[in-house]
Amino acid sequence: MLMSVLDKTPIFILTYGRAKEQSTLKTLHKLGITENIYLVISNDDPQIEQYRNKYSNLLKVFNRHDIQEDLMDNVEEKSGVVSARNYCFDLAKSMDSKYFIMLDDDYNVFFARYVKSGKLKHAKFKSISNLFEASLDLLANTSMDCFCWAQGGDFIGGAKCGMVKDQFRRKAMNVYFWKTNSPIRFMGRINEDTNMYTHYGKMGRIMLTNSFLMINQPKTQKTENGMTNLYTDHGTYMKSMYSVIQEPAIVSLTAMGDKHLRIHHLVNWNACCPKIISERFKK
Repeated sequence: MLMSVLDKTPIFILTYGRAKEQSTLKTLHKLGITENIYLVISNDDPQIEQYRNKYSNLLKVFNRHDIQEDLMDNVEEKSGVVSARNYCFDLAKSMDSKYFIMLDDDYNVFFARYVKSGKLKHAKFKSISNLFEASLDLLANTSMDCFCWAQGGDFIGGAKCGMVKDQFRRKAMNVYFWKTNSPIRFMGRINEDTNMYTHYGKMGRIMLTNSFLMINQPKTQKTENGMTNLYTDHGTYMKSMYSVIQEPAIVSLTAMGDKHLRIHHLVNWNACCPKIISERFKK
């Protein structure tokens, strides 16, 4: 029996301090994906022994200080998820994997999104192996470096929101299907995803998030450990400023929310991604 692309593609779940609660792992198992899944943790995780006792055969442990990166600040301590993200490229290469999937550890539902009778609807998946296969196939047969599934915040505004209208957006967050040989590095202690896709987007690299497939997760600051402590300690202003520092011509600060406003980054997409003008306009 021939192996599928998914059978040969490692799935890396990035986790920290959540040995007792592995939502993504449980959700994948419920949806029919049980093989080739690894939990990626740093050797400074305070719960590392609990991880080893419970998930020893799934663990991929790395040392943050072995990872070369730019945290974009002068704090000596290494923290955040950026080291784990960069380690995944090295790990996939060492495993001779042509592609890899990078996930966070707190997904509880995988959805399909669609518009019906003018309203944005959703349907929960009962199986996602074929959808993971299709995502990898899309990655393999296009010039994309990365293909992503959407998240809840992408659909603020419902059926008339920009994500639904565009169907694809030049951003890359959360659920990643990567080509291993793409020389991408994440940067910045926080907001490393926005820093990455704005930086490489201006260089013409293609990373797309689609409006048809989506994951759901709890609000970042409502769950313990993971990135919650960083966001709680430094707030969303500091988080967004990393992206302003990285790409000041592309990213600015704005207020986000309805009744309870918070500082968030705003990407000027006209300044971010190169535009190719049709030759029919050539004089």
